[in-house]
Amino acid sequence: MDKATDDTIKYLEQLFFIIWRRSIVFMYIYIFCRNIENVEFWFSSCRKTNCRLLSTHDDYSVMSKLPKEKTSVITILRDPIDRVFSTYEFSVEVAARFLIHSNLTSVKRMTPLARRKSSGVSTLDIWPWKYLVPWMREDLFDRRNDRKLRGQAHLVTNNSYDMEDIVMPLHDYINDPIAQDIIHNGATFQIVGLTNNSYFAEAHEVRHCVLKHRSLGEYVLEVAKKKLDEMLYVGLTENHKESANMFANIVGAQVISQHKKLSSSSDGAEQSSAPPKTKFDANDKGNNTYQSLKNVSSTAKDEVARKNMTVEKLMEAYETCISSLRDSQAGRRVTSLKGISPANFTKEARRKVPEALIQEIASLNSLDVELYKYAQEIFNKQHAMMQSMVKTESIVGTLMSTGTTKPPTFYLLSITALMLLLIIFFYVNSRRRTLKVKL
Repeated sequence: MDKATDDTIKYLEQLFFIIWRRSIVFMYIYIFCRNIENVEFWFSSCRKTNCRLLSTHDDYSVMSKLPKEKTSVITILRDPIDRVFSTYEFSVEVAARFLIHSNLTSVKRMTPLARRKSSGVSTLDIWPWKYLVPWMREDLFDRRNDRKLRGQAHLVTNNSYDMEDIVMPLHDYINDPIAQDIIHNGATFQIVGLTNNSYFAEAHEVRHCVLKHRSLGEYVLEVAKKKLDEMLYVGLTENHKESANMFANIVGAQVISQHKKLSSSSDGAEQSSAPPKTKFDANDKGNNTYQSLKNVSSTAKDEVARKNMTVEKLMEAYETCISSLRDSQAGRRVTSLKGISPANFTKEARRKVPEALIQEIASLNSLDVELYKYAQEIFNKQHAMMQSMVKTESIVGTLMSTGTTKPPTFYLLSITALMLLLIIFFYVNSRRRTLKVKL
């Protein structure tokens, strides 16, 4: 890693964003990154590109295709139990959209045609949904056909997570071999690069060995913790607004600073500072689902906006967009779930799930539970550091606005001493964790 000091890891030339749910990356890329950098990203397969932000559902093994010395890694983790619930709900939701067809034969005939007409990325191309959605889609059609054969058109029940006649019950879902291989401890395997979508040749053998011999999971967990330690930024889905604010201050501030330096340099210098090219080939993995975001392509107007961008403006953009984005997602979900009514995945419905089932989910995701606790520790340290930085900047700004061009020596020395104390404090208490923010 390129270090500003012996203790500090700074933003490099390229960001690699590891995510599980697609909605999370939308919130960050569209709200933040489009305002500070040209964006191109892939969701499942990759090819050569020279963009500065790479966001993917792939796992850490993608780093084997990127220049490690020039790539900063960031991620967002979710509470493991909520992640399993969300994965179940989303895979069923997307699968339910296909129930407008009369049968699976119609789906298989019409879906490729629709995908060819669309310029966007299909969920069916994205890991892990390219496995989970077809699985749930086939199950929904089978259950609908069974209901028709029995002459049962409607079923009333008060538990949306246990409607066997309509959708696979949650307790069956979590114990299926597909869930065991892809979903459980998915965050841990994704962070270490051992998913069933890995670029590492040995990944599948190692993962299955860990699934068979649970005690080996502790070694994988330690590797995952070390990966988090080395990341520029670790966010939490459950603390979304705080994570967004921290992302803007930790990552956004550094990207803005670097962008301004590049913009002010000469053309020759800009060319020499061009973002590194990856080692991907179009044939590396299956279908090429690489997607260039045309609506965030560079224009003269965009460049002017980026030159004038600040952390405060990034947060304003966040506040403006987040509400409408969530409303849009909620609306689409309501429409999709009409196909499996009366099943309806809500917070109230979740509260009806038996505690024993929730504990079973926690047990099946024991590695993710521990990793999430560790991520929370990192998040709290990042948050404390960010608050200290903001407070220090506020003090300096106040002093500079008093009318003098230079603040008094006493205040300069006090601020310097404060910064040194902060560095020492966080270095001593962070154990293996190194500070992620350039002071």
